[in-house]
Amino acid sequence: MGKRLVVVGVQWGDEGKGKMTDFLGQHANVVVRYQGGNNAGHTITFDGQKFALQSIPSGIFHSGVKNIMANGMVINPPAVLKELEALRGRGITDFQLFISDRAAVVMPYHLLLDGAYEAQKGDKKIGTTGKGIGPAYADKYSRIGIRMGDLLDADYFAERLGNALTVKNMELQMLGLSPLDFESLYQEYLSYAKALRPYICDTAALLHSEIVADSHILFEGAQGVMLCVDHGTYPFVTSSSPTAASVPLGTGIAPKHIKYALGICKAYTTRVGSGAFPTEIEDDTAHYIRERGHEYGTVTGRPRRIGWLDVVALKHACRISGINWLAIMLFDVLSEIKTLKICTAYELDGEIIDYVPSTFSACQRCRPIYIELPGWQEDITGIRTFQELPSQAKAYIHTIEKLTQIRIATISVGPDRTQTIIRRTVF
Repeated sequence: MGKRLVVVGVQWGDEGKGKMTDFLGQHANVVVRYQGGNNAGHTITFDGQKFALQSIPSGIFHSGVKNIMANGMVINPPAVLKELEALRGRGITDFQLFISDRAAVVMPYHLLLDGAYEAQKGDKKIGTTGKGIGPAYADKYSRIGIRMGDLLDADYFAERLGNALTVKNMELQMLGLSPLDFESLYQEYLSYAKALRPYICDTAALLHSEIVADSHILFEGAQGVMLCVDHGTYPFVTSSSPTAASVPLGTGIAPKHIKYALGICKAYTTRVGSGAFPTEIEDDTAHYIRERGHEYGTVTGRPRRIGWLDVVALKHACRISGINWLAIMLFDVLSEIKTLKICTAYELDGEIIDYVPSTFSACQRCRPIYIELPGWQEDITGIRTFQELPSQAKAYIHTIEKLTQIRIATISVGPDRTQTIIRRTVF
């Protein structure tokens, strides 16, 4: 059991990280988002209510928890304010939120460029959410980005915005779009700065003080390892790294402080957008899983692609993030399916492989090799102990553990906090 735990998606995102972070957040002092932006969609259900978060950490529902949006994020100020307004409108008013002064800002030109560059790709689209995340990260690394702390210094912000618009307006015009007006953009973002000023601070220093105090800290990633810009199915990936390895850089703390990682994994596999997906199925079973699991994007509403559990990709993700335990999510969705399949290897150009190729071309040619297991017909949504599960359901869990060599600590049998089977306390 660890006091500092990273919650990592170990598939292509949408694994149910929000539920687990909210569930574990009941025991946390601090919850930290360390990368991504409002392209994330974390759905949380409790007390008969359903909430969809995009950039705000999942600990926001616990009044005693410090929620940190760290420097590794890209932050869209009006989107954050809208999210806060929606929470307040539903009675969530007693919270603590801290936004890094070093986090990059998503500007309106980023959204415009995101859409324009996607359109340029034609049938080679990445399938982005259109939230401007990629262009914002690109500007961060090309050093013309604006940071949250810049917004608090009106003169410096004017300088940074002017420099950025010189380049960005040329890009917009090159793509056939109208340039943006400096003054209106400047005044608009000064108003956002005024509204967000109480939350903006040096979150790395705050985190260090919490580590010194031996606080319980949860680090919450967005997307999943298979969408990592370095280790995912490139180029059909996100623009940051959701891996546990990115936590120190994305939060400003030393690597030695990250000791444990919990991998969040669906009992099957889904993917949103384009890219290779070896275990994808498009039959009646896929439709059943999609409808029963409500597999539609939290941010975009797009129907998710459905596939059988891919242990090749799962082991790849677990190795990269040093996963100590797994949490199996949406396990109840598999109920009533007669035969279940798990992919244990790929066939690539006549060769059996147990790794994820680095190129899109090779990944596309991979054909899954399956083992089959009998399903169960019982409704398991009311079960709260592993012993109560049907024998076929227990066999499915044991098979995942045997194939991955990683212990499954929790099993989700429904969307509510209470619909969780605990096999090991990890936080």
